[in-house]
Amino acid sequence: MSTQSLFHCGTTMTTQPHDLDALLNQLITLRADMVEGAKNRLANYTAYFPGDEFTPSAWNLALYLTLRRHDLRELQSQLASCGLSSIGHSEGHILDTLNKVISLLSLTLDRPAPETPEQIAVIDYYRGGALLQKHTDAVFGPAPELRDVRIMVTLPTQAADDFGFIKQLLLDGMDCARINCAHDDKTHWQKMIANVREAQDATGKQCKIYMDLAGPKIRTGALAKKTGKPAEILKVSTSDRLLLSAQQPDMALQSLEPQTTSNLAGAIQCTCPEIFAFLAVGDAVWVDDGKTGGSVEWVSAENAILQITQTGPNGSKIRSDKGVNFPDTQLNLSPLTEKDLDDLDFIANHADLVGYSFVQSLEDMNRLNDELKARNASDLPVIAKIETRRAVKRFPEILFGAMGRQPIGVMIARGDLAVELGGERMAEIQEELLWLCEAAHVPVIWATQVLESLAKKGLASRPELTDAAMAERAECVMLNKGRFIHAAVQTLSDILSRMAAHQHKKRSQMRALHW
Repeated sequence: MSTQSLFHCGTTMTTQPHDLDALLNQLITLRADMVEGAKNRLANYTAYFPGDEFTPSAWNLALYLTLRRHDLRELQSQLASCGLSSIGHSEGHILDTLNKVISLLSLTLDRPAPETPEQIAVIDYYRGGALLQKHTDAVFGPAPELRDVRIMVTLPTQAADDFGFIKQLLLDGMDCARINCAHDDKTHWQKMIANVREAQDATGKQCKIYMDLAGPKIRTGALAKKTGKPAEILKVSTSDRLLLSAQQPDMALQSLEPQTTSNLAGAIQCTCPEIFAFLAVGDAVWVDDGKTGGSVEWVSAENAILQITQTGPNGSKIRSDKGVNFPDTQLNLSPLTEKDLDDLDFIANHADLVGYSFVQSLEDMNRLNDELKARNASDLPVIAKIETRRAVKRFPEILFGAMGRQPIGVMIARGDLAVELGGERMAEIQEELLWLCEAAHVPVIWATQVLESLAKKGLASRPELTDAAMAERAECVMLNKGRFIHAAVQTLSDILSRMAAHQHKKRSQMRALHW
């Protein structure tokens, strides 16, 4: 059979031998660019790998990042039309896949295959999967029966005094218990951990303890009406003006000139007074997971006036203890507060893994590693929580700076990212983060609002169920607390078990269908 007939590509196009030759040359050039780019990138991170030797996963990530500098869509179409790998599902073993495509084309053209670049760690399909599994086990422990994806559950205060509640969560399918250090205290945490350990012994099921450092707590504090009278709720509409202050809101209103405070809907205290040093006129401000949006109209050392630009159709209600995001503002805040450092003493002695909130750079990762080393906890697995624009921009350096030192995972904090990036951009970035983590063989936690309605209200929406099924592409899925959390864990475990037969990462699996 001729080369032309072997590579007949559809009914309207036939790939000629000279086309295959051009395709082969394109791939060889692409591979050379990948290798050179990977070497240059990794040269920046020599200090972060023991013995100056880069791990195979670091090589693979560097190769993948270099490859993705190019728009490969036309090349992918040409490869797929010829029955060859389009490289689209090769994140974990990118150079090996490219080598094999080059070898197949060389064989077809009866040409000797060009030599594979030397001194590059080449990971094949099976080793890529094995490395991801190894790193996932190092962070979360062995996978449960029937599914590969772990389930993490945020523990409520109730978990400190209710052993039966914890035991049932393990029976429902919880594999990792999350303690949010922004809530409760060390006495509660100690009781929660004791209950988890006892429940492990009682059920024979494994469960890791994950403790989340709170980081800089940028939230709404006390509220006041425009008269200065304290308020539990402020209702705002578009075109309203609002005072955000480092002070108590009534005191802030009194300290400003009357012309500055005229036509204000009220005042809100911000729990992180340092942010006013970084705010500028025009910066966006979002409150309560993006339910209320505005822009800075005026700012001083302790106050800012916001012009409200976005609310719900009937306005929005602002309450205390709600998150505040500043997506346009570079907040040069240390992700480790004094409280975090104090909490880290407890975490180093009691937790199985630590969550790093507000991490935004390699310098931030270095700071945490120094603190863990000072507590003889250098091997404690770290979860880098990606929740800001700056963290997304510096994501590769965060990975390279950590993956050679200790077990690392990544949490895609979809709620904060949606506020920081916008919902449409968040959906795109979510995919890119998943790809890069697979290339680095780093496990991912899929977080925020998974089965939220079911956990809180007892009834799941159809989009939530679909979202839970898509979460199978991660290595762990996080559920937030709620009155119906047991039902949420059971439902999620069932969905993930079913999807395990249909999907692995972003690759569909062709299990037999029975119609």
